[in-house]
Amino acid sequence: MTATSSAPAARLPEIGRLTLHELWASLGQGLRDFWAAPQYGLFFSAVYVLGGFAMIWLGAGHVAWILATSLGFPLIAPFAAVGLYEVSRRLEAREALDWPGILGVVWAERGRQIPWLGALIVIYFLFWTFLAHMIFALVMGPSALTNITSSVEIFLTPRGLTLIAIEVIVGGVLAFLLFALTVVSLPLVLDREVDFVTAMLLSLSCVRQNLWVMLVWAAIIASLSFVGLATAFLGLMIVLPVLGHASWHVYRRALYVPV
Repeated sequence: MTATSSAPAARLPEIGRLTLHELWASLGQGLRDFWAAPQYGLFFSAVYVLGGFAMIWLGAGHVAWILATSLGFPLIAPFAAVGLYEVSRRLEAREALDWPGILGVVWAERGRQIPWLGALIVIYFLFWTFLAHMIFALVMGPSALTNITSSVEIFLTPRGLTLIAIEVIVGGVLAFLLFALTVVSLPLVLDREVDFVTAMLLSLSCVRQNLWVMLVWAAIIASLSFVGLATAFLGLMIVLPVLGHASWHVYRRALYVPV
């Protein structure tokens, strides 16, 4: 596969067979990429961490502010992922790393396919927000009018526990669908001249053909992200760049261009 962020249009990559061994190898490569150029990983992960702090700070008692930051965040976050992919691409190709070059690639993506993927994530977020509120109202009934910030014990009732179970199941399914749409498409649109719809369809096919391995990869991402969140977002400074770099290597192992 041609490793260049401005490659000309070419035949689409074909889907390969992933194994669990390749997942572990990709994680190892992601960790090596981070240690090889930690300044870039820390810089791009700071986008996520500071974004999380901003949503908490602005959203404290101000629903409108947290909604605004939540909607804007998915539009910015993919560009940070592109920065991590570009670092891994250059390390793989043994190209020089420099701030103007890396940031130049990220900036150039504003006129390519990444904004469309970011807009799709925003729409997805809005749909999930609406669905979550609808499930809450349907399950809780009149108690949905209760101020849950001062009556958290409502979640320990049978209805509350049912709500939690449904929200976790539905949220998990929707999260995995978003994962399936983006796990390959995000690095693909950086690496090759492919439109975002084609990239997402190829990503879905890749996940379908490697379902169990991709389920494990999604679980690894979710578990490590939870660990990062549980440390007041600070753990994400390490977790996110490692996962970002590793995602590039998963992509490279999942797709290939036959000679």
